[in-house]
Amino acid sequence: MARTRGERLRGGRLWRWRRNPLRRRGDLAEGWLLLAAFVLAPLLGVFSGVTAAGAVEESLAERRERIRPVPAVLAEDAPRTPPAPVTEEGDGGGDGAVRAKVRWTAPDGTGRTGRARVEPGSAAGTALSVWTDPSGRLAPAPPEGAEAGFQVVMAGITAAGAAGGAVLLGGRLVRARMRRRRLAEWEAEWRRVEPSWRKRMTG
Repeated sequence: MARTRGERLRGGRLWRWRRNPLRRRGDLAEGWLLLAAFVLAPLLGVFSGVTAAGAVEESLAERRERIRPVPAVLAEDAPRTPPAPVTEEGDGGGDGAVRAKVRWTAPDGTGRTGRARVEPGSAAGTALSVWTDPSGRLAPAPPEGAEAGFQVVMAGITAAGAAGGAVLLGGRLVRARMRRRRLAEWEAEWRRVEPSWRKRMTG
């Protein structure tokens, strides 16, 4: 009965573990290397992904604890036209907000001024909230909800892909080196036995 293609593929993958006179120690080592790479890649990927996601989530939580919203007042009329989505100063955010001068009180009681993102066309004296760090300086608002979740998930996926890919790449490099060494050994052995074979053929 003819063997199917799937059976041939499985046999090709398992030949390194089967006893046969042509198998060398390098073949068995290569088999174990492949097995270790395919087992460690997903395990290390999952571990790295979970660790990275947890680290980002903890960092976001710490950031939310460090900065806080404080009441502020718009010190000038805000522009009515939002900037382009991307500007040289990086002011554009694509959300329709504009930057204008605001005034707020730091934790030590001193008055502070700075430029913050506000609604276009807001009049001077408009009450609003700004985010500040423990020293009273303006700080970006911490990501919340879907944005925070997206950052956590992307950090996990990136770390998992990098770790798993590094294991597979390392396995491929080691395997290529083992193959080059095995070919060199075969060539050296052939140089030793080729003269005797030639004598037999010509004799």
